[in-house]
Amino acid sequence: MKRRKKKMKKPDVMKSKEIELRLQIKKITDGLFYTSETDAEILPFTGKKAQAVTCEEILAQTGNEANSPVEERNFTEFFSRLTEIQDWFGDEEKTAAQKFTDLKNLLEKNLKNLKVFKVGKIQLDIYAVGLDAECNLMGIQTKAVET
Repeated sequence: MKRRKKKMKKPDVMKSKEIELRLQIKKITDGLFYTSETDAEILPFTGKKAQAVTCEEILAQTGNEANSPVEERNFTEFFSRLTEIQDWFGDEEKTAAQKFTDLKNLLEKNLKNLKVFKVGKIQLDIYAVGLDAECNLMGIQTKAVET
């Protein structure tokens, strides 16, 4: 009787790509802040599998009530204010704008159906997310105060 060779298990390439993307997001967002009436750190966001990028999905995956106020925003418009370099910018502001540009490009290259969600009123949780290659919700999160 012939013995079958055991097939070597291939490393989960998709899982390693997800981990690599998360690390790239973390590296770019390190020391990056979202400015509103307060400054809030920008952090990587990793969710679970999702059928689509919707208000309902973001509320469910972030532990918010289904009836929480949520506003969907255009991804490109959200980043335009953060990436545009103004005449009055000093080195620190120019560096931040470049990091936001790098972050936007990284998310656009690696995620599909990118959207921005603002959850809450006055004190907001902001999520800029899309779906990775495995249909997991991924992107960034921050906070803002808007009165």
